[in-house]
Amino acid sequence: MADQGPFANWPHLDKPRQLAQREVRRDLLMLPGSDELAQETREMASNNTLENFLGGSPLNTFVRLFFISLVVGALLMWLELRPIDIFRGVQAFFDRIYQLGFGAVRELVSYVLAGAVFVIPAWLILRLVNMGAGKR
Repeated sequence: MADQGPFANWPHLDKPRQLAQREVRRDLLMLPGSDELAQETREMASNNTLENFLGGSPLNTFVRLFFISLVVGALLMWLELRPIDIFRGVQAFFDRIYQLGFGAVRELVSYVLAGAVFVIPAWLILRLVNMGAGKR
């Protein structure tokens, strides 16, 4: 017996891909019946795209999400955390950030205005002096 590796007896997983390639070739050659095969290939591709996105069949994904939501919901109810309380907490968090942000902006603007009271007149005087000195 030749050494073919540990997976020599496994079914070949690339056979369906070869069939799909043959269907595409029929579509390219415009053989009779190729329209139906191309339609089936597109439907299978869209279904596979959805399953790849969901991580399985839609029903299986729905059932898994349902039971995970049930367990998490039971845990939250046991901790006496209601969904409305969570939403209110998130809203209060963003309100505090909003108020803190504008408080910091107000303080920054007051620093700039306090400095500008001295800097702008000094800059203006220096510009006027330099302009007068440049004419001589």
